[in-house]
Amino acid sequence: MTDLFADKAQDWDTRPVPAQISAGVTRTLLDTLSLDETMQVLDFGAGTGLICGAIAPHVAHVVAVDISQAMLDRLAAKPELAGKVETRCQDITQQPLDERFDLIVSAMALHHVDDTAQLLATFARHLKPDGRIALADLDTEDGSFHPAGTEGVFHQGFDRGALTDLLQKAGLGEVSFTTAATVHKDERPYDIFLVTARKSTAAA
Repeated sequence: MTDLFADKAQDWDTRPVPAQISAGVTRTLLDTLSLDETMQVLDFGAGTGLICGAIAPHVAHVVAVDISQAMLDRLAAKPELAGKVETRCQDITQQPLDERFDLIVSAMALHHVDDTAQLLATFARHLKPDGRIALADLDTEDGSFHPAGTEGVFHQGFDRGALTDLLQKAGLGEVSFTTAATVHKDERPYDIFLVTARKSTAAA
């Protein structure tokens, strides 16, 4: 599998747009969720660890999953995450983890996965009973956020109502959206949502 982020990993943390998004998502996530030192967390599409790096001090352990080894190598090189964050380079929709988590977080990874329904069902299977998700991505946009022809982009953001339906079909309830950040690219604003949901007892 081609690593589409191999040439971006080196300077990813200093790029203004990822920095803006991660700051807004992290702030909103920490304000929205009650984290504690017993929690096992999965960070899907973890990249260089901009999100899980902020979460790790508040929880027991984070498993950082991504299909870009280059991005995970950057994460693993951060000394402050040593012993707290474990990296896994694999596609969990095809190769699930033999683990269950209290919380699954993800930032700007959903639009890189073609089958959203399958991904949400995969998340549900990886949650403990009563576990939660916190997913951030683009609100529906006109396709201008990424340069034309960018490989690996399957969605031009997400409609909140349609995503709510998919979450509920995956057995995830108590769905709640908030706008976590508004970023500007080429002087155009793009809203980033954070959606939280809980695994329904009936789906456990």
